[in-house]
Amino acid sequence: MAFQVQIGDQLFLEEGGEEIGAVRKVAPDHLIVYVEAAGDFVVPGLWVRAAHDGKVVLDPARVEDAELLAAAGRAHERETEPEPELEID
Repeated sequence: MAFQVQIGDQLFLEEGGEEIGAVRKVAPDHLIVYVEAAGDFVVPGLWVRAAHDGKVVLDPARVEDAELLAAAGRAHERETEPEPELEID
């Protein structure tokens, strides 16, 4: 199945899930994607489940790169919750 994908489209592991990165390059048979805090990965077209509305959704069952799946799971690990504001009297 052919998808319309553009540089800058957001990358997801599941529909409605959290963004894990973005598309950096589009080729006829693969994408180069950046996964947050992990770097660039090659994604063959067969690993793409859907592409719409500026989003690319991967099919984790088809992804054969364990490092990519692990990176996706850690994509937001370095982010921290904002500290609560202190009230000063």
